[in-house]
Amino acid sequence: MSHRTYRHTIPGIDMEELSGLLIVVEGPDSSGRSTQIWLLSRWLEQLGFAVEQMGLKRSKLVANELEQAKNGNVMSPRTMALFYATDFYDQLENRILPALRAGSVVLADRYIYTLMARDMVRGAPFEWLEPLYSMAVVPDAVYLLDTSAENILDRTLSSRGELDYWESGMDLGLARDWYRSFMVYQEAMRGQFEPLMSRFSIDRVDGDRSILDIHEDLKSRIDRILTGYANPRQD
Repeated sequence: MSHRTYRHTIPGIDMEELSGLLIVVEGPDSSGRSTQIWLLSRWLEQLGFAVEQMGLKRSKLVANELEQAKNGNVMSPRTMALFYATDFYDQLENRILPALRAGSVVLADRYIYTLMARDMVRGAPFEWLEPLYSMAVVPDAVYLLDTSAENILDRTLSSRGELDYWESGMDLGLARDWYRSFMVYQEAMRGQFEPLMSRFSIDRVDGDRSILDIHEDLKSRIDRILTGYANPRQD
């Protein structure tokens, strides 16, 4: 199975050598993404696949600095966009590409689409973002856990007890009240994802269901992708 990038080639990389699978699960915070990634990882490993996980803010190069900048609540939209782009490309080079070359299944707990949606909500034009991520590897499948803002709010308060400054869009001045700002921001993010879904072939998954129902749905979809894929561990 060969891969391609969205536009520009990656220097020094032979895409024909990337025999693994790249599967992305998108969705807002508290949509259940991380839980689904964990369940899918266990399932795939039980089937004999080697699995590598990646997600936002996991780059050894800038993850700590990015977290510190976010804690200060002072980043400009452009600075935040470039911080996350650096985080992504560092993981692409050091985690995603080596795993795909080894024939592993890469499970991405969000990818460039969340980054684009966040940046567009904050005023970045798509024409600026598209070339920024032009060397991203095109996934074999992308699933969006489409979850209502009400459910996201309830789950966030149940698990954390408080709202996040950035995930509430407080930097945008949407509302003085955190809860109102959170709801407006989540709906704005949802709106930005709509055009991305058709442009990047993102499949919608009902995220308002139970954990088990979502997991079985994702397993069924991914199982169709696995058909015909050569699992190196079973050769």
